[in-house]
Amino acid sequence: MAEIVRLDDLDDPRLRDYVDLRDVQLRLQLESERGLFLAEGEKVVRRAIESGHHARSFLMSPKWIDALGDVLEQTDAPCFVLDDASIEKLTGFHVHRGALAALERPELPAPQDVLAKARRVVVVEDLADHTNVGAIFRSVAALGFDAILLSPRCADPLYRRAIKVSMGSVFWLPYARVDDWYGAPDVLREAGFTTYAMTLADDSVSIDSVPHDVERLALIVGSEGHGLSARWEQAADCRVTIPMSAEIDSLNVASSVAVACWELRER
Repeated sequence: MAEIVRLDDLDDPRLRDYVDLRDVQLRLQLESERGLFLAEGEKVVRRAIESGHHARSFLMSPKWIDALGDVLEQTDAPCFVLDDASIEKLTGFHVHRGALAALERPELPAPQDVLAKARRVVVVEDLADHTNVGAIFRSVAALGFDAILLSPRCADPLYRRAIKVSMGSVFWLPYARVDDWYGAPDVLREAGFTTYAMTLADDSVSIDSVPHDVERLALIVGSEGHGLSARWEQAADCRVTIPMSAEIDSLNVASSVAVACWELRER
């Protein structure tokens, strides 16, 4: 069972994993260097532990100790307890759901290993917004796709904001980063995937007109600003778009993925 440690010194070195959580660039650097990630909120913390992730420590206000008592019984990581005002001062924001956990960052599988066990995947190129990445994970998991592949420059799915928006689906949905991004279309082709690139290219066809019953399917999406690179547009088996009214030419990327996953789901 977790050791309950009540603290009143915000400079205690045991709290260093929780300092300045609003500083995105600092947190990305520190969490990578220390091999950790942060989960926020009772439901997300619970899902992280239930998914098999190993906790380094917990931080919560007193009222959450009982609510997460069953979780704390499953681990020997320390649980640091501070009042709400002190937690806000330490982290830089109001933790309205009262609980945080610092967890060991897992080693990602190889892309080929992820693809070997998947029939439906989403491939994401250079999407830098953590909220959108988290929303994509949630949609992919909810709509029956099996995995996600990320380009080297995509936002970190284990950043606190992405985890929260994903409702913890980043903990169990398989994903991998692809270091050789230029060669990744060939990896998909060799693994037997039919690739559909979401793009406004002149030869794009309506997504509801393409075969959805292919054995293995990869949906490819790009960043909000520039969309897909020419390499990925040209390498795809088909370029697709979501039909829209004349006044709007595109949706938010996370919304587009949700619509496309629904349309291309296995039936």
